[in-house]
Amino acid sequence: MGRFQRLAEHDRPTISLEIDGMTVTALAGDTLQVAILTNAASVRTSEFDDGQRAGFCLMAACQDCWVWTVSGERLRSCSTEAMDGMRIITRGSAWHIEQS
Repeated sequence: MGRFQRLAEHDRPTISLEIDGMTVTALAGDTLQVAILTNAASVRTSEFDDGQRAGFCLMAACQDCWVWTVSGERLRSCSTEAMDGMRIITRGSAWHIEQS
């Protein structure tokens, strides 16, 4: 169960995306942050310690919600629309995952 629970608005089309290697569903129009937090307890782990981060400002002003595509592009999850087929990494930058 994720940190967010959808209470309404169930009639939008469903999309599929991959988050840390796991296929999840979201609704068309959701941000990445909503897609992540309806499926997980946090957006990412802090790069400075093992603290869990869930976003802070929800309006792309802070630096708390960064995630990466598998190709290494850095995205703010609170202001990026989740798209069908996206592949997102939340635990550290993508470059070290692609190298293994």
